[in-house]
Amino acid sequence: MKSLQTIQKLSKLAKVLCKIVFICSIVGASCCALGIITLALIPGDLVVGDVTFHAMVEKSAEMSIGTCYGSMAVAIILCAGEAVISKIAENYFKNELIAGTPFTFDGAKELIRLGIINICVSVGSAIIASIVYEVFKLLFTGVEKLDLSNATSIGLGITFIIVGVIFRYGAELNAQSQEKTEEIE
Repeated sequence: MKSLQTIQKLSKLAKVLCKIVFICSIVGASCCALGIITLALIPGDLVVGDVTFHAMVEKSAEMSIGTCYGSMAVAIILCAGEAVISKIAENYFKNELIAGTPFTFDGAKELIRLGIINICVSVGSAIIASIVYEVFKLLFTGVEKLDLSNATSIGLGITFIIVGVIFRYGAELNAQSQEKTEEIE
């Protein structure tokens, strides 16, 4: 049962990492929202030293104000999607630890569901983020091109689905083994 202990330790680690990702996603989305609000509330013609506030932001960020707004809006959307995925993943690992093994029918079903949600939420977030960014391109001048090539986790979602099917097979083998044991007794 040394392998099961290793699996359980990895599940504990994964649960903690999911919680950290969830918290970082919330903080990231909140900071971006605060950035948008701050940028909107401080007048662009406010002079700081010998330069306007917006010019100072553009120079330090090395991007236009429109790109700043668009990037922060996109980050809010992607962080929200990641928060959803990480919270569902955290719940999966919590339930797996309670069950004491990943080889349960409920756990396998939950992992397959996590894979599907991972794919749908990451693709959906990327699509929504792209649409929002296009709106910012219409509203502002000088908005740079957006690269969302790494915004989807399709591979991870497919991996969860495949591993979920393997875990379901393990649950079937476990159920068959228990049936044979009961027949012998």
